[in-house]
Amino acid sequence: MSKIKQKIAPFLWFEDQAEEAARFYTSVFDDSRIIDINRYPDAVPDKAGSVMLVTFELAGQVFYALNAGAHQKFNDAISLLVDCETQNEIDALWAKLTAGGEERPCGWLSDRYGVSWQVAPTRLLELISDEDRAVASAAMRAMFEMKKIVLADIERAVAALGR
Repeated sequence: MSKIKQKIAPFLWFEDQAEEAARFYTSVFDDSRIIDINRYPDAVPDKAGSVMLVTFELAGQVFYALNAGAHQKFNDAISLLVDCETQNEIDALWAKLTAGGEERPCGWLSDRYGVSWQVAPTRLLELISDEDRAVASAAMRAMFEMKKIVLADIERAVAALGR
């Protein structure tokens, strides 16, 4: 296993798709790469030589993907937040990550491997945190009506306040 100089890194448990998932994710995000692929040693006879652990990087963030069997499944209790600057970025990531997956409310989705993601524009995060509670509420109510976030609709909801 390669030494990474990141104190905390997400560690994802897959049944047997760790390499496939890592290759998919690195194809989705810019500035991404497979760092290392480790195989099970002979000490694990039923898995010897097969992919055990994949270390990969997405937009500068290191991740680990482990092939550990079907004992655990992903759920919404943990998700990966992608901070997007533009609607084009939201649209592109949404299309790629939902392919074979499932759209969920409020900018959430589950990809083809069951990993939960939030694809959210920076502007939405600013608006729902606004000190003006009317602005924050209008943005939040608009978001509740969406699956994929449409920034223009959020902005319209806030503009309707006359601000």
